[in-house]
Amino acid sequence: MSKAYTEIGEGLEDAIAHAKGRKAKAKEHRMDPIDVKSIRKKTGMSQQRFCASFGISIGTLRHWEQGLRSPRGTARVLLKVVDHNPRAVIKAIEQ
Repeated sequence: MSKAYTEIGEGLEDAIAHAKGRKAKAKEHRMDPIDVKSIRKKTGMSQQRFCASFGISIGTLRHWEQGLRSPRGTARVLLKVVDHNPRAVIKAIEQ
């Protein structure tokens, strides 16, 4: 067998062990939930204004606020920055 085949097999066995709750080399990374509605309310903006200001579709925002989906990637970073200092972000966007 090739080295690649062996490594893939070992990885698969490790993934199966992890899925079954057994000790495995796999590392699981979980992101803390983000309360998008609370962040938006902190800005004092309506859903429409928040979306227009930050380039988010209204449907996406509603899914986030209802807990049907979670923001990922750049959107998650933006929301964390808005949560930390909404005035600075709004000021930067308005310039």
